[in-house]
Amino acid sequence: MKTKSTYLLLWILTGLLLSCADDAKRFEIGVSQCSEDIWRDKFNEELRTGAYAYDGVTLHFASADDSDERQIQQINQFVSRGVDLIIAAPNQTNTINEALENAQRHHIPVIVYDRKSGGNHHTAYIGADNREIGRQMGHYIATRLRGRGRVVEVMGLRGSSPAIERHEGFMEALKRYPGIEVAGTLQGDWTQLSAEQAMRRFLKQEGAGKIDFVFGQNDRMAMGARDAIMAHDLLSTTLFCGVDALATKGGGLEQVRDGLLEASYIYPTHGDEVMDLAMKILNRRPFHRETKLKSALVTRENANVLLLQAEEISRQSDDLNTLHGRINDYLSRYNAQRWLLIMGGIIVVLLVAAIFMTYRYYYERIRINEERERMQERQLDFFTNVSHEIRTPLTLIADPINHIVNRGHLKDHDFDTLRSTARNANELMKLVSNILDFKKVEFDTSGKRIDMHENVSDDNVPQLESMAVETRENTENKGLDSLLIVDDNDDIRHYLRVVLHNRFHILEAANGEEGLRQAREHVPALIISDIMMPVMNGLELCQHLKSDTATSHIPVILLTAKSEDSQVAEGYKSGADSYITKPFSSQVLMARIDNIMQGRERMRRLYAMQMVSATNEPVTPDPSDSKSGEQPQLSLRDQEFINHLHDIIRRHLEENEFSVEALGSEIGLSRVQLYRKVKALTGLSPVELLRKTRLNQADNLLKTTGMNISEVAYAVGFTSPSYFSKCFKDEFGVQPKSLSS
Repeated sequence: MKTKSTYLLLWILTGLLLSCADDAKRFEIGVSQCSEDIWRDKFNEELRTGAYAYDGVTLHFASADDSDERQIQQINQFVSRGVDLIIAAPNQTNTINEALENAQRHHIPVIVYDRKSGGNHHTAYIGADNREIGRQMGHYIATRLRGRGRVVEVMGLRGSSPAIERHEGFMEALKRYPGIEVAGTLQGDWTQLSAEQAMRRFLKQEGAGKIDFVFGQNDRMAMGARDAIMAHDLLSTTLFCGVDALATKGGGLEQVRDGLLEASYIYPTHGDEVMDLAMKILNRRPFHRETKLKSALVTRENANVLLLQAEEISRQSDDLNTLHGRINDYLSRYNAQRWLLIMGGIIVVLLVAAIFMTYRYYYERIRINEERERMQERQLDFFTNVSHEIRTPLTLIADPINHIVNRGHLKDHDFDTLRSTARNANELMKLVSNILDFKKVEFDTSGKRIDMHENVSDDNVPQLESMAVETRENTENKGLDSLLIVDDNDDIRHYLRVVLHNRFHILEAANGEEGLRQAREHVPALIISDIMMPVMNGLELCQHLKSDTATSHIPVILLTAKSEDSQVAEGYKSGADSYITKPFSSQVLMARIDNIMQGRERMRRLYAMQMVSATNEPVTPDPSDSKSGEQPQLSLRDQEFINHLHDIIRRHLEENEFSVEALGSEIGLSRVQLYRKVKALTGLSPVELLRKTRLNQADNLLKTTGMNISEVAYAVGFTSPSYFSKCFKDEFGVQPKSLSS
């Protein structure tokens, strides 16, 4: 009956939770950018804004920094993560097709935008018509030059589809103007510096001649070419135009307005349209497989108007972001209140179920007692017979265990003893089971018991042997400090465990994010971490640890294959306490650990002594308390924590109601966090620290003032002079009256 009640309760709770579940679909979208620049930042921001219109959309951004290999790796990571859709801007044509094909095999739709992939492993493409942009700019230049002049083109990254298509459109337009000479086609990589360097090389060539117009395939390269030409000839009359026309500070729109460029062509981002396309695909609605975004030519005549429009759009976007933040805040509050109501309902159900089960249990006990009274005579005979069988296994269990307990540690041969103990415990369990299930024992007509325990199985033996192994491990780890190893290499973690398991209780994590979680949960005495890891690297982990008050005191040893001075400096800058390069010697590692742990112990003694002293001076380390010149130094955060703690205790010393909870609340830590932090820095618990500080202040008052014992007791926060006297004697070994004047 009790089991049925439990099932009923679980069914009710499950129904409650399911009724509160959110039915909205949730999608994760991975965005793979080929590089980072202002144009792509604008696209990413528009993508985020576009996501506001859809519930449950999470965006994950990654930049390949112009590396084909890194972009392939990032797309494959999105696939492994199981995202619902991938948006990718290829670095170059035909470089990421393998990764896109991998996504296709895993049934993950792919939107290629801005640059074309060169393959057919995508669900849709959206971007500007780069060939048309090239044609429009070629026609504009030829018209400005009235059909005659010398022109230089600066192309973008070799192999990228926008560079190829803009060049083809540009050359196609100029074919209609035989008086236009293309004096040179220079190779850049979309950056201003690449164009400046290419133009400088061109101008040094013999016969470079006068250049009437320069077409940079983006505004940055147009400005780079301009810098090179003006440096070559400050009075040059060469004209310049580009592509992008960004409305940012120092962007193409301002450059056209200010006359630095003659013209630019808006290269649309339209992240919101890309988001709309993504949601059509995810929600299985009709969509166009190829979408070409509209664009327009920017000249000095319309640049100012476009800038004003862009500023207004930017202001509205900021307002939208603010509104979205407020809505998220309201939704968070609503969800918190909803879950409070749900939990309240669950508690009510649990209380009702507990009352019901207690009622059932009460009447079940009455029935069992009545049954026991009826069987008492027959049980008496049974207990008499079985008592002899119990004594033997009890002897074989109790004596070996007592022997091991008295010795205080386990040896290898003790496992044979424990296995024997397990077998005898199993025999005892068989007998106990028969006793507890006595009502199931059948009797013949003469009143004699029919023996049923020969058929009891030995299933408990492996379980008890497993318990014996766990007992040995727990005994070995008892009293050891914990040490967290963070490394994505299984072999390294295994090797370090073998080296250190006799000294520490070992915790492991395979990346920095998991390591940070374990550090906050367990607060180990020491952390050894690799630097190069997925998800979160060792430097980021160290920075997170050292910026968190709850973990900033934990010493960190970084392991890495990087040995350059600048790289070592980077490790120390992140807050690391030591830095060991691979391959490393276990003896060196142990020596570093010993130095750190000994330094921390000296530091604990120092700060414990100074924290509880009767002076009001801030806590500072004493340089004379050092060995081999290696004085342990606290970080600025921990130094401020110690001084703040010292100040709080001093200010509240006379308050008898000032508790550890109040101390933690004022300093901004929970009771558990405060305990671990103070214990690690001083070797004392907060309660011990508060008591010792009060008693040291009392000792000072008794020796330096004419106050009596009661006055001193109340002055340092004790409510009872007699209890104060007991604590004082426990601390100093003498009664306070022996010091009172």
